[in-house]
Amino acid sequence: VQLQASGGGLVQAGGSLRLSCSASGFIFRLNTMDWYRQAPGKQREMVATITSNGIPKYADFVKGRFTVSRDNVRNTVFLQMNSLEPEDTAVYLCHLNRSRDWWGRGTQVTVSS
Repeated sequence: VQLQASGGGLVQAGGSLRLSCSASGFIFRLNTMDWYRQAPGKQREMVATITSNGIPKYADFVKGRFTVSRDNVRNTVFLQMNSLEPEDTAVYLCHLNRSRDWWGRGTQVTVSS
């Protein structure tokens, strides 16, 4: 299993970013995929999840600002993040739970005030 997140960067508060996670090594279309984030000194927390048939679920702090989606042809899961806040600054990682936890290399998101 390989998971590779990309799309992070530095953005001002109120701005937007679109993260992508490219997956390989398993049957992507049959698996739920998750986005997590980890800020310095804080525990890793779930941001959004999307089931194999495209049903999303979000953490309360997303507040309608983020949208998770997937492309089962390109084996990619996306996280569209709008109205970003400085509190969203973190490393964002994609996650697969399949027999064990699989984590990809994260992508840094930094939101300046």
